[in-house]
Amino acid sequence: MPSPPVPSRAADLSPPRVYRLLRGQLGSLRGVYLRGNRIVRKSDQGQQQETVLLLHGFMQTRNVWQLMEDRLRHDGFGVLSFDLGGLLWRFNTGSIDELAARVADKIERLCQRTGIDRLHIVGHSKGGLIARRYVQHAGGHPRVKSVITLGTPHHGTPTALIGIGLMGGALLSRSPLQMLPGSRVLRELGADHCPADVPLVSIYSKHDLVCPWWCSVLRPRPGEGSMKNLPLSGLGHTDLCTDPGVYHLVRRELRDAAAVWAERRPPPG
Repeated sequence: MPSPPVPSRAADLSPPRVYRLLRGQLGSLRGVYLRGNRIVRKSDQGQQQETVLLLHGFMQTRNVWQLMEDRLRHDGFGVLSFDLGGLLWRFNTGSIDELAARVADKIERLCQRTGIDRLHIVGHSKGGLIARRYVQHAGGHPRVKSVITLGTPHHGTPTALIGIGLMGGALLSRSPLQMLPGSRVLRELGADHCPADVPLVSIYSKHDLVCPWWCSVLRPRPGEGSMKNLPLSGLGHTDLCTDPGVYHLVRRELRDAAAVWAERRPPPG
């Protein structure tokens, strides 16, 4: 008598598995969404040779970066994240143009206060689009050494339609409209060349349900050799901020970019 078929893992929709799936895609309800912006601010900006700015995504808070920030500090990087405001004064729902301008202002004030000349940016999801808008169109080119994006919809994402619904048909925020394929912001980012001296790296997962992988693939044109894609699998959208394997890739790309800039620096005297 044949044994009964064993259900596949894909068909396992038990409550613990569904919870893990949602947590991997959207993050911890208690750890990311209910804590507000409670990352403890450090006062060591400018004291490390390399500084990294972390920009979080749509409808998330800075808490999504807690593990990444701790790991980067442990490895000798200066780290900061900005409160991007938004819905309920803590969720990232502002327009990409508005937030790129806000980031530009904050970075200029930071550089004047600390003496930092250039920094690296790591952006998750919409945070990666803010970083690109800042570098390409808001004066950020002279201030940035590299940009690394995690699950960023460089070509838009169909799940932005869900965001439009959550935002009352875009009455509460036009940000989801900007993340739809073919939006004005995405057309302008795609039409302009990325600066050749600012590496742009896209790290994405083929199991990302919020930003499907094909939305994150960079498509460099001739002359855009500074772009790089690093595909992964088995990770959800928010897992990209916490997974140790992703962190190792981020750290490697940061160190590589820092080494290139160190070679470009003119000798003292």
